Amino acid sequence: MNAAGEARPQSTRASILIPFGIVTLVWSSTWIVIRDQITSVPPSWSVTYRFTAASIAMLLYALAKGERLRPDARQLGFAFLVGLGQFCVNFNFVYRAEAYIASGLVAVVFALMLVPNALLARIFLGQRLGRQLLLGSAIAIAGISLLFVHEARVDTHGPAQVLAGLGFVGLAILGASAGNVLQATKTARAYPLISTLAWSMVIGTGLDALVAWTLTGPPVMEWRAAYIGGILYLGLIGSALTFPLYYAVIRVIGPAKAAYSNVLVPVLAMLISTVFEGYRWSTLSAAGGLLALVGLVIALTARRPNR
Repeated sequence: MNAAGEARPQSTRASILIPFGIVTLVWSSTWIVIRDQITSVPPSWSVTYRFTAASIAMLLYALAKGERLRPDARQLGFAFLVGLGQFCVNFNFVYRAEAYIASGLVAVVFALMLVPNALLARIFLGQRLGRQLLLGSAIAIAGISLLFVHEARVDTHGPAQVLAGLGFVGLAILGASAGNVLQATKTARAYPLISTLAWSMVIGTGLDALVAWTLTGPPVMEWRAAYIGGILYLGLIGSALTFPLYYAVIRVIGPAKAAYSNVLVPVLAMLISTVFEGYRWSTLSAAGGLLALVGLVIALTARRPNR
C-alpha cells in the first residue's frame, strides 16, 4: 500500500510489468519479420507454418507442466473460438495487410486495439473504466493518431492499397479483441491456461491451413534460411513464448489495460527500425511516440479496478 493506504495497482507490480515488457519487446520485432514471410509464400501458408511450430511447442509445454491434454466439450468449444479469432482471423488479415501497406503503419493502426478491447470488456464482462484509464486512453489515441499521420505520409503505396490494408488491419483487430476478451471470462479461468492455449493454436492452425488451401492451393514452402528462421522465431518466440504471458496478464488486469502493450509496440518497432533500417524520426512521430508513452503510464497506474 502507498502512503494514503491505497493498494498499489496490480498493473504496476513486477509480476505484471515483467511479462508485459517481454511481450511488448518481442511483438515490436515481429512486424519486420512478418514482412519477409510474405515475399514468395502465400500469407495464409506462412501463418499456418508459424502456428504449426507454436502448436507443437505449446503441446510439449503443457505435457512438461503435467496439464491434462484431453479437453472436454466445453474446453474444446472455447479453444475453437480463441483459435478462430486470435490465431486465424487476426493473423491472416495482419499478414495480408503487410502486403498492402508498410509494416510500421500496420503496427500503428493495430495499437488502436485498446478501443475494441475496452468496449467489448464493458459490454460482455461488465468491466467499467475509471477516469484515469479513459484519460490515458485518450492521450494514447492522440499519440497513435500522430504516428498514423506520419506513417501514412511516408507510405509509398497508393490510396486504394492503403485503404485495403487498413481494412485488413481493422478485421484483424476485431479477431484479436474477441480472443483477448474471451481470456477474461469465467470459462477461461475454469481450465488450465497452457493446455487450453495449446488446443486453441492447434485448431487455429487447422483453420489457417483450410483457408490457405482454399485460397491459394497446395502448400508452398521457401527453404531459404531466413524464411525458415523467421517461421521459428515467430512461432516459438513471437507466439509460444508471448501468448501465455499475455493471456496471463489479461486474466489479472483485464483486456483493456493489457491492450496497452500494443500502444507501445509501434514506438519500439520504430526504434528497432531506426537501428536496423535507418528509420528517421520526424516531429510528428516523436510527438506521437511521447504521447503514447504518457498515455500508457497514466492508464497502467490507474488505481480504480476495471473489473
